[in-house]
Amino acid sequence: MPNYETLSESLTRRIEADRLGGTVPAVGFDDRNVLRRRTVAGDQATLWRPAFVHDIDKILHCPYYNRYSDKTQVFSLTRNDDITRRSLHVQLVSRIGRTIGAALGLNLDLIEAIALGHDMGHTPFAHAGENYLDKLYFEHAGRHFSHSIHSVRVLDGIFPLNVSLQVLDGIACHNGEIELERYEPAGARSFAEFDAMMERCYLDKGQVKKLMPATLEGAVMRICDIIAYLGKDRQDAARMNLVEEDTYSHTRIGSINAEIINNLVVNIIENSYGKPYIQLDSAHFEALKAAKAENYHRIYENEATRAKLDLTAKPMMGEIYDQMLSDLRQGRKNSPIFRHHIDYVNQSHYRRDIPYERSEPNQIVVDYIASMTDDYFIDLHHYLFPESRYKVEYTGYFAGKEEKAHV
Repeated sequence: MPNYETLSESLTRRIEADRLGGTVPAVGFDDRNVLRRRTVAGDQATLWRPAFVHDIDKILHCPYYNRYSDKTQVFSLTRNDDITRRSLHVQLVSRIGRTIGAALGLNLDLIEAIALGHDMGHTPFAHAGENYLDKLYFEHAGRHFSHSIHSVRVLDGIFPLNVSLQVLDGIACHNGEIELERYEPAGARSFAEFDAMMERCYLDKGQVKKLMPATLEGAVMRICDIIAYLGKDRQDAARMNLVEEDTYSHTRIGSINAEIINNLVVNIIENSYGKPYIQLDSAHFEALKAAKAENYHRIYENEATRAKLDLTAKPMMGEIYDQMLSDLRQGRKNSPIFRHHIDYVNQSHYRRDIPYERSEPNQIVVDYIASMTDDYFIDLHHYLFPESRYKVEYTGYFAGKEEKAHV
């Protein structure tokens, strides 16, 4: 039987009393302390559009936001409308984060903005694609690619949207691959400190793992990234007939998605209310680690899934990278990197100190590839290399059968 934990009676009474008495702990980020690169009249907070609502709107209307809908969450090359894509994942993170934030008295607009923007820089083909692009970028330019750092570049560089430092910081520090028992905010940063931190991450891949959000809201978003995918990926694996959802180990946090979300959310609230950090107790933290390790063993490290991409998408990305870099350096204006990328970015009419096309060539190629949806990547490769020996096989809709789309 599923087990759904609830808040203790003592904490429930305390929260109710605090709300009735107007004594909810003031631990949330104060909108009045928002920082932006530029002072722009249109970005000033109003009664009906507070500071971070501006950032939410900027992210939702960013030209790349739509592309979440065709970017892999875990399972690539799959025709299945019930499998999670990035668009759903960011919404789940936002919803879970706001649930926790509301109970703790945090800034819900800040949580939502970080959540909606945190994966904006993800490549096609999820973490496999990220690893391929990182290797290519380092080989060509001696710099590393990380989707969390690139999400900042999308919202602060490719499209200089004047998003607040607090949102950019939460996005940069959201690494959902590293779980902690306690998340203690690093404290306020200036833009100069933030920019230096970003540059270190480009030069040293290990730096990304050391980042800690500056705000409690960023800390909440970081743990919610894990909560949102842990059980949902199990649901997707079952729908892919990879692992049955009821065969996972039953730990303190449960084994199915609903249990995992409920029990981790309850435990975080129980151990974090009124405190300057976000915390799980030891039993729930150990269960979280065990569940995540089981996901890696049974889902993420599945050899068949990985091999399929390594044999196709990896060399295809190498070919696209080399061709786009050559086209850019040779100034071939009819190339997709000009027509579909540089021209598209410039049509957005954002204020720039330096024209986008003057960016370092490898950076422009990386920007372009990272922006691609899975299907666009495949179509582009076919357009560039119609006689290529690399072919992609999709898993189709009909049970026991494969539809093969050769591109």
